[in-house]
Amino acid sequence: MHSLLYILYLSRVIQAAPTTKLTTTSDCSEGVSSVGHRTLWSIVSTCILTLLACIYSSTHPNIPSPKDRPVRILLRRFGIMGLALLSPDLLVAWAIRQWLWARYVTAQFKGHFSARRLQEPSEIHDGNQTLVAHVDGEPSGPVFLLQFHTLAGTFKKWLKGHFSEQPEDYTWTQTHSFFALMGGFMLYVDGEPYLTLSPDHLLDLIRAGSIDAPALTARQISDRSKGNAISKGLIIFQGTWFILQLLSRAICHLAITHIEVATLAFAVLNFIVYAVWWNKPLDVQCPHPVYWKSTESKPEIIPRVSEDDLPMPSEIIVLSVVDSCLQMIGIDAMSPRRLHVPTFDDLRGIKFQPWESNVLTFAGFTAGAIFGGIHCTAWFYVFPTYQEQVLWRMSAITITCSPLLCFVVALVLFRSGTEERGSVRYKVLLCMGLAEYLIARIILFLLMFTTLRNLPSNAYKVVSWSTFLPHL
Repeated sequence: MHSLLYILYLSRVIQAAPTTKLTTTSDCSEGVSSVGHRTLWSIVSTCILTLLACIYSSTHPNIPSPKDRPVRILLRRFGIMGLALLSPDLLVAWAIRQWLWARYVTAQFKGHFSARRLQEPSEIHDGNQTLVAHVDGEPSGPVFLLQFHTLAGTFKKWLKGHFSEQPEDYTWTQTHSFFALMGGFMLYVDGEPYLTLSPDHLLDLIRAGSIDAPALTARQISDRSKGNAISKGLIIFQGTWFILQLLSRAICHLAITHIEVATLAFAVLNFIVYAVWWNKPLDVQCPHPVYWKSTESKPEIIPRVSEDDLPMPSEIIVLSVVDSCLQMIGIDAMSPRRLHVPTFDDLRGIKFQPWESNVLTFAGFTAGAIFGGIHCTAWFYVFPTYQEQVLWRMSAITITCSPLLCFVVALVLFRSGTEERGSVRYKVLLCMGLAEYLIARIILFLLMFTTLRNLPSNAYKVVSWSTFLPHL
């Protein structure tokens, strides 16, 4: 089957490949390869691999429940990737919202641990004595000797930090906050997993003395992550190469295909998600256990325990249908709600300042405008038919302008009060806007591939430098 598909692709490439001698009158004539060509298969495969690499690496799913089956974990991952493929601007808004929430959680935990340290005067007194002794021991002498001593001390600290063993640093960081938001801390009662702790629950139980503060460093959390500097660097390198080679093609007046424009839009937004979630662990499979210290059998102080045995709300309707089918063949259905966090954050627990909400709203609208604006750069590209050109332009405008329209509607509804926001008219407008956006996205996605059937001849020319660098 794979051989047959390859032959079919090869036949299409042979039919579409230019037969005339490659010449160019542009200023980049020396940069265009006169020997190598890129084929239709190389265009499509590079775009698809770049797209999948960006989407897979930028989506950071929550930690699954201990009772989740691999099929359900995989379906949840595909669901998030589907969201990133269908609406990457919403993924950007989700990532920024979670980053703001992690920032708030970090401040809460640091405030708690700082207050605890203030209650331990003996440790603070010892620290002050050490600091004073260090100051009293500073050398005296000419200024250049003092500067040399300072530089030597800095270099010594750098060597010690990189080549000597360091004591474990249990300071609460943003990595801890992301880990907690992912469902990283599981409460165990009588040796059994009982509840996935939200950051608020975790802090409340620590303050009450019901559990010990988790003895977990940021390095240990990063060790559980499937992402490291090498994997992140490779993805960034591939995305950077893809963007630079498109810029080079534009400078050299070489045709850029529509699938490359769409891939560029995905890559730009996924880079934003990648930057926002840089400190968020990737694909952690097991939560960190924290143990109930009370003599009570169950922690009754935790709210919403009475709802735990209810099935988890449907994140995606298809997921519920699949769970029912899995039950028929003997695979466990959805695990209890209390053993993992929702795929998309529970809005009831998020506490934002007014300016943070404004930043989040602006970021979501801006991401949508960027995504649509990149598609608008193909406004004057060559299309196989006039109808496809009109469809591309209308869909690109719809995606670009939808954020602005949403902002205007949200502003009007905000001024009209909560009753108007819950009215039938509001729901109808919301559904119409969502349907319009989805239709435009589907049209652009289909046109990515339909326009490949009739590419201009210079779309197969390559910029020589791009072939020298390794890439997908």
